[in-house]
Amino acid sequence: MRALTQAQATAANQAFQLLGAGDAQGALDIARRIQAQAPDAADANHLLALSLSYAGQQQAALPYFQKALALLPRHPAIRANYARCLRQCERHDEALAELRTTVEHAPGFAEGWLALGDVALDLNQLELARSALERALKIDASGPRGWHLLGSVKRKLGDYEGSERDVRAALERAPSSPSALANLGATLRLLGRSSEALECYINARKAGGSAPEITDATVGTLTDIGEMAQALKVARSLVSQHPEFVPGHVTLAHLQWEYGSGEESLAEFRASAAAQSHNDEMQLALIGFLLGARQADEALERIVSLRQRADHPILATYQANALELLGRSAEAAPLYAAAHRQLGDRDPAFLNAYVRHLLKTGDAEQAVKLSRGAIALDPDNQEALAYLSTAWRLLGDEREFWLCNYERDIALLDVTHAVAESGGENFIAELQSTLDQLHKAHTEPVLQSLRKGSQTPGRLFGRPDPVIGVAQQALQQAIEAWLLTLPEDADHPFLRRRAKRIRFTGSWSVKLRSSGNHVNHIHPQGWISSAYYVALPPSVVAADSAQDLSGHIQFGQPPVELGLNLPPRRVIKPEVGKLALFPSYMWHGTVPFEDDHPRMTIAFDMTPRA
Repeated sequence: MRALTQAQATAANQAFQLLGAGDAQGALDIARRIQAQAPDAADANHLLALSLSYAGQQQAALPYFQKALALLPRHPAIRANYARCLRQCERHDEALAELRTTVEHAPGFAEGWLALGDVALDLNQLELARSALERALKIDASGPRGWHLLGSVKRKLGDYEGSERDVRAALERAPSSPSALANLGATLRLLGRSSEALECYINARKAGGSAPEITDATVGTLTDIGEMAQALKVARSLVSQHPEFVPGHVTLAHLQWEYGSGEESLAEFRASAAAQSHNDEMQLALIGFLLGARQADEALERIVSLRQRADHPILATYQANALELLGRSAEAAPLYAAAHRQLGDRDPAFLNAYVRHLLKTGDAEQAVKLSRGAIALDPDNQEALAYLSTAWRLLGDEREFWLCNYERDIALLDVTHAVAESGGENFIAELQSTLDQLHKAHTEPVLQSLRKGSQTPGRLFGRPDPVIGVAQQALQQAIEAWLLTLPEDADHPFLRRRAKRIRFTGSWSVKLRSSGNHVNHIHPQGWISSAYYVALPPSVVAADSAQDLSGHIQFGQPPVELGLNLPPRRVIKPEVGKLALFPSYMWHGTVPFEDDHPRMTIAFDMTPRA
């Protein structure tokens, strides 16, 4: 292996300066000349590879990275840059392998650990990402990037407090970073502190953040704090300025659906899709919205048209889902089977969709097999656990009752005394009044379980409202006391996660009108889910459970669209001031009621807090 001459080294330094100044083409001209003069010099090949990569020619850069590594196989910077190029080529698994080798050869190379954490985050390997980033920060904690990335990882892991600390550490080092300000805003929204989050997004834009994602998050935050008119205005501006940014169209459609006219939201979304007929992402987003809004006929028509242009297994799955919604399971069967042959058993979401079809068509044994396959991939997949319980029930398998202990694992706690102790005798009435002011939507959200009612936007817990704060604290104390009564069982999907403390991963209020109910469903993001009863209609309070189940909550009955006609395993009459708790994977829903007075609850999902 030859070294560069003094003249070549000087020219290489000039090329690096040009790369730093953003002149990739100028650097590339110099790098080509040096590599032609010294084709067996690792530095020459590395420089050319970097220059090609910076110039957007990643595929052309790869062979030069490989030649440089063949000459200097243990050089950490070359391997890290090669991994970055692989990542830009969407070859994330290979990039991860290269970075593992990098830090193995150079465990003190902070940049290698940072890059490893970044790629692991891309691949959703969150524990690896966290450990790699923590290792990088032990070596060098001076820069903002490691703290920023670690905050993102912790947010995805549900450690919102830790995420806030780390992103604030990044901002201490780079106070005007638009991406770090937006990252902090995202975390604060999840903590329920939407007013602070909005300030972060405003500051991110002032600092030069022009990404449409920041504006889209601003719309969501405005919705959280009840500024609906401004949210709609900003959402319209977003789709006008960035017509190809699909999430903006989805946000606008959801806003119009809940707070305006459902038909209006669909009309504008249809027009946007028609104007960008070759934007497949836009077409898929509209199809997904139509399926969620139960407009299966139109969704099916659009799917068939899209498949004729560019087919993909996901489109076959969408078509099968649409056919299922229309009750055409026989036509859906070959589509699911074909998609399964192509996708295999690698995607829990697809396996869950296929299992829904298998349950509906009576193939419980295959449903058990595929559900267990999804659980093997993702042991905490609440949807797969719910389908497994149903498949076992259809087979008469007693393991249904091992997985779903309808007596032990469902609780109805009386927290009236605890709440009154914290908030006073009139606290429930104050809480109802507070929640009433947050219920501004005209109809239920798309893809939610409620029918004929409204749901509060954003996170309920964490808002700077003393009434909500008192309720949150009293409820958390009651739940953590109940957790101590549960047995330990390392083999049980619910009990093995038992912890002394919980973390709220989502919280909201639901207000059902007359004839309203929750269809049978589960909570995919939870471990324990809940319903705290704030207000009940007189007809529900007076209902005799032996004959009238109006407004009751029921457990163990699968969704009606599966067509299984199975009765609930347990039904509970709600009472104001009481809190229902149950595993998030347990089917639950409510019985409709007829009354001029609403049925109001606070609901929330929880996961274990380490």
